[in-house]
Amino acid sequence: MEKKIRQVFVQGAIQPQFIAESIEKHQSKTQIGAHDIFLGQVRADEIDGKTVGAIEYTAYEEMANLKFHEIKESTFNKFDITCMHIYHSLGRVNVGKICLFVFVSSPHRRTAFDALQYAVEEIKAYVPVFGKELFEDDSYQWKVNT
Repeated sequence: MEKKIRQVFVQGAIQPQFIAESIEKHQSKTQIGAHDIFLGQVRADEIDGKTVGAIEYTAYEEMANLKFHEIKESTFNKFDITCMHIYHSLGRVNVGKICLFVFVSSPHRRTAFDALQYAVEEIKAYVPVFGKELFEDDSYQWKVNT
């Protein structure tokens, strides 16, 4: 049976209470021994003397959701994980706010660490999400992932 492709995107910043609720929901899953979480936060980078005030994220959602799904399936195939959740912002996210939330659970910590690192690197390399860096002076440039 093929798994359903989930909607990964949320409008605006990912709120701390959403992250806390995600953790709380997993407390009843007693075969889990470890969780690892990656939180991507918008930085106030200084570029050519201008400071980033926010990033506006856009994506070709259908293609990006498919790529997120493929990464999730690949992570399950490579690592003995119990569950995995991915959320990414669309729209404007101000500096200091969370734009990417990846949550991996497994019976053991090393597996959770390794699976999370693999998934985040795959997301950064292959998912078609685009960020427009909005500077405090109202100018902008397209972000380049590093």
